[in-house]
Amino acid sequence: MTKAPAQVQEPIANREDEVWLDRVHPADWKNPHPKDRYHLVVLGGGYGGILTALEAARAGASVALVERDLLGGTCLNAGCISSKALIRTSRLCGDITNAWRFGAGMPEHEFHADFGAAMERMRHVRARVSRRYSASELSERGIDVFFGNGRFTGKSTLAVHGKELRFKRALIATGAHQIIPDIPGLAEAGYLTNDSVFGLTKRPRRLLVIGGGPFGCELAQAFQRFGSQVTIVQKDPFFLRQEERDAAQILSEAMARDGIGIHLNTEARSIRRGSNEILANLVTDDYETTIAADAILIGVGRAPNVAGLGLEAANVEYDAANGIHINDYLETSNPRIFAAGDVCREHRFAHIEGASAHIVTRNALFLGRQRLSALSIPWCTFTDPEIAHVGMYVTEAREKNIPVRTLTVLMHEVDRAIADGEEEGFVKIHVREGTDCILGATVAARHAGEMISDISLAMSAGIGMRRLACVSHPYPTQAAAIKVAANRFVQTRKPSVRNWLEKLWLKL
Repeated sequence: MTKAPAQVQEPIANREDEVWLDRVHPADWKNPHPKDRYHLVVLGGGYGGILTALEAARAGASVALVERDLLGGTCLNAGCISSKALIRTSRLCGDITNAWRFGAGMPEHEFHADFGAAMERMRHVRARVSRRYSASELSERGIDVFFGNGRFTGKSTLAVHGKELRFKRALIATGAHQIIPDIPGLAEAGYLTNDSVFGLTKRPRRLLVIGGGPFGCELAQAFQRFGSQVTIVQKDPFFLRQEERDAAQILSEAMARDGIGIHLNTEARSIRRGSNEILANLVTDDYETTIAADAILIGVGRAPNVAGLGLEAANVEYDAANGIHINDYLETSNPRIFAAGDVCREHRFAHIEGASAHIVTRNALFLGRQRLSALSIPWCTFTDPEIAHVGMYVTEAREKNIPVRTLTVLMHEVDRAIADGEEEGFVKIHVREGTDCILGATVAARHAGEMISDISLAMSAGIGMRRLACVSHPYPTQAAAIKVAANRFVQTRKPSVRNWLEKLWLKL
């Protein structure tokens, strides 16, 4: 995996990091002596790998977990936990800046965002959460933890630090790494990735973000609210290419209001380092411009970690772009070996790995036939407003010739959103035409990540729009937008035999 050059990484040495590192990769750790044969060997100690190992161990299986770097993977160490702790503080900064809208303003010059303190809090949160991922905790739960580069040596064997692990079943959960774009001068100028940005202790005055996916958008907005002047460059004409266009447009407008310099449909052609700044040459169509920055953050996407695993020896099919090839049961071309998470999935989110962990345990150890496609798995981009989705998009349904009806409720129609001053956004629920079956939904709102769970639960439980309309919400809440959408569905549906009978009864 490509790492950011040393000149943009700042040394960190404090008690919180000592605790964190002692848990996720103890310096004095000694790998155990392998058992004769494991029921399950997990290659990769990220979120999904650890959950699978724990579930298998609870079921009585003998389990080995192999991790080359830090337990907890990207999610704990350089992703979900770290970024959300930082975003929480940045959202507070945004609220304080806009406090005048609520009659609680202060002179702008009196507010100062303490970036160093925010990063210190982030490290405290990371250290606290790391307890659940610690090598000692996993060992106490009956899991043999091995640190080192694991490599398959056969269809049912894996080597790590000169020790051979034999297994009945194995899971590959090695995750993904940041893609580094091939931009002339980038390596020489230096850059940050998710692996290095959370090691900063000083806020860059000017930050250039290359990439408008979830990570790029989240961090661009966070750093802008901390006081950096952020410019974000995206090749596509919209942010969040997988999301609905009106949701991406809402996010673009929100980021512009925060003061972020936005360059959509733009490519960074070359980068050079000046005497005390970095200069980036940007091209939009035929128009060229040069912007100055003090640091560059890369967020153009991630590629699966498949190199150096000995997959050929294990007879596991893969390719560098899409990762390990799996079926709906998470089986690879080797029936003994499964794969899950970022190393093989298009949507790379920690909770998808969590869902996969249960499937792997059932299918690998107990002859289960559970399918990943049977799950309704939501995801969320934690910008402000948040963008959350579950199930099908309209384009997907149309590609499959599924007739779709969409119910839309704008957040400015919701009483609590009006009271909160958080009227931006919408709830969209996609229903199969002629039925009340929910196919999918998109929520763009301040608390979209929380709200989407209601719809995800309904889809998982087979609850349609009619029953969803019967669910009561406390008043006033923003989640009531979902009930409003369900009520509209019921009010506009075609009359049924039951409707006619009810009307006849009223006339008697």
